[in-house]
Amino acid sequence: QLQLVESGGGLVQPGGSLRLSCAASTFTLDAYAIGWFRQAPGKEREGVLCISKSGGSTNYADSVKGRFTISRDNAKSTVYLQMNSLKPEDTAVYSCAANPYGYCSGLVKWAYWGQGTQVTVSS
Repeated sequence: QLQLVESGGGLVQPGGSLRLSCAASTFTLDAYAIGWFRQAPGKEREGVLCISKSGGSTNYADSVKGRFTISRDNAKSTVYLQMNSLKPEDTAVYSCAANPYGYCSGLVKWAYWGQGTQVTVSS
């Protein structure tokens, strides 16, 4: 079973930056597409960014364009979400997910999920 572990969340002031990591245990991530999702209390979960197994990225949320960047390091079996210029509305639990198809189509099934990491943007 593929297990994903997120890290890097925390409290940050508006305008600050955080770098989230999504790491796999036991298995490598090179064959998977990895997506970042977020969910704020009382709101539905939304996709943020996805990176395919070939390294191409897909934006799911227009609100993060120009501020968030997704990347992967297959040697470390880790996917990163670099978040800059953070806003209070970015506050949410951020989770990473993997699909074995390797691409970022909205039709794919996200088979594996991490536990999530809390990101709080507040002064």
